[in-house]
Amino acid sequence: MLTTIEHLRDLGIFSDLDVHFAKFMATLSEGANEALLIGAALASHFTTLGSSCVDLEALAEQSFPPQPEPGTDTLPCPNLSHWRDSLLNCRVVGQPGNYTPLILDKHRLYLYRYWDYEQQLAAQIRARCRLQRRDVNHDTLEEGLSRLFLEKSAQDNVSQKIAARTAVLRNFCIISGGPGTGKTSTVAKILALLLEQKPNLNIALAAPTGKAAVRLLEAITQTLHDLNCAPSIKAAIPTETYTIHRLLGSRPNSPYFRSHAGNLLPYDVVVVDEASMVDLALMTKLAQAIPKSARWILLGDKDQLASVEAGTVLGDICEAGKKGERGGVNGVPTEKGPTETGQEPIKIGKGQDKIEEDHSQSAISDNQLPIANDQPLQDSIVLLDKSYRFGEDSGIGALALAVKQGQSEEALRILKSENYPDVNWHPISPLERMPTGLIDQMVAGFSRYLVTPQPEKVLQTYQQFRILAAIRRGPYGVEALNRRIEQELSKTGRIRTNARWYHGRPIMITRNDYRLQLFNGDIGIILRNPANNNELQAFFPDKDGQVRAFWPNRLPEHETVYAMTIHKSQGSEFENVLILLPNPISPVLSRELIYTGMTRAKQSVSVWGNEQVFKQAILQKISRSSGLREQLSVISNQ
Repeated sequence: MLTTIEHLRDLGIFSDLDVHFAKFMATLSEGANEALLIGAALASHFTTLGSSCVDLEALAEQSFPPQPEPGTDTLPCPNLSHWRDSLLNCRVVGQPGNYTPLILDKHRLYLYRYWDYEQQLAAQIRARCRLQRRDVNHDTLEEGLSRLFLEKSAQDNVSQKIAARTAVLRNFCIISGGPGTGKTSTVAKILALLLEQKPNLNIALAAPTGKAAVRLLEAITQTLHDLNCAPSIKAAIPTETYTIHRLLGSRPNSPYFRSHAGNLLPYDVVVVDEASMVDLALMTKLAQAIPKSARWILLGDKDQLASVEAGTVLGDICEAGKKGERGGVNGVPTEKGPTETGQEPIKIGKGQDKIEEDHSQSAISDNQLPIANDQPLQDSIVLLDKSYRFGEDSGIGALALAVKQGQSEEALRILKSENYPDVNWHPISPLERMPTGLIDQMVAGFSRYLVTPQPEKVLQTYQQFRILAAIRRGPYGVEALNRRIEQELSKTGRIRTNARWYHGRPIMITRNDYRLQLFNGDIGIILRNPANNNELQAFFPDKDGQVRAFWPNRLPEHETVYAMTIHKSQGSEFENVLILLPNPISPVLSRELIYTGMTRAKQSVSVWGNEQVFKQAILQKISRSSGLREQLSVISNQ
């Protein structure tokens, strides 16, 4: 069995880590149990791929890998009952409550750390969503809701209004929606409502990356001008955002943070944007550091790409909180009568709900009460489904919906349709080299920013076009594309690439530098600065709409960015997007990847690729094994 595992390592299916971990577990268990070798290797393998565990039930009596290349040896996975019994006879495998390297919880095999993360996060969410605020002045809240959500059509913003009420009345709230559904404008109004309740609230705004944190602040700042509230309330809304790592206080070369369960964050409200990008470990550590008395608000798009590291936290929570037959957007509690959805208000009363484990009644502060409600998680989640960016005649909107629903034929039809001028399809045959038309479109897309004189205008114009690729390596990967675009622009005389830093070179920061306030994902351009003897400097946009200039040799790690991966584009928006698909199909291609790439565009999307690859990608939904959804479904079905 070990020989087969090493063979799969040689083929690149298992990693060295997977093999060494399986051997180590066998050594600690004092026996080369085949069920253990297979289980340990798979647990390590699937965790690396983003799952928090390996689902033995899904693999039992199957061969792994499921679709091997001809001549590839495969692992014969045992019968589930036999597999479980064999594992539980190993000293390195325990059940929930044991402290062993591997934990077998029903049919899921975990590395202990990830099993513990799931348990801790589920307990945090269960406790928080069962509590409702009793320190809310309902008359002030209702007046604020009526004032802040004055729109031409009340029906248009009913979901946003419900989201705002939910966030004010509950300790835990998720607001999920696609691009243009008003998540950020809604949270700005939520902050105003909260500050009208208590002007001296301590509020933290955070996001998983520096780029996302800056964009959160920019979006809230843009919303402030039209916010219908007192100037003092606007002035109290935070003007600083944090990465989650910075908020928690990261320690050099350590997975631990300064803020944790024993040293809580000093905030009354914690808002996290782009929550779909937050992995299981980081979300758990954040949850543990937020005081039980604080409000915790998560914003994100549950249909986007999940985190790079293990877990699909936002998606798991939203799936666990589905309404089932009731469907629709949640009604939320108010003492003034039924909500906008016509549901009766949630009744509040002491002792109505049993708080579990360490989150006992003694942990409840004076401004909170248990909720007498059988759907506390469901009523803590609000989905925003009306897009204010894409109208009914928008091809991008129709395309995003088709992709999200897995309708590959419909998505291709929309791309090819003449009825939607904002989206178009360009076929590339399997044996074709990079088409001339594709090269022409790429060169044309980047030519405009290179003739703009002022740095501010250069940065603005550059944001009008971006090439997004699914992969980094290969003929249609980011690295090859960046080299090819440099060559083509150099041929036309638009740039001169005879030095590392050249006038017009777009760059993306790949490592945070808090001293310079440059963050992973920030994009700038190398330009000659007339104010500095025409010396080359790197210009980056500032949060107030100005630009900042840096000497190139002071920059943190960075790379050329004519093209970027769709993963790196998360949290960004561009006027026009060109998506280039690899051929043949790549394991990284998925429905979520295509959806994320297309929804980066505000005006137009061009897709270049092979039809079969495109359709197969849409049918390929990301599947990560996790027990979090099941843990949280307990409170959704009580």
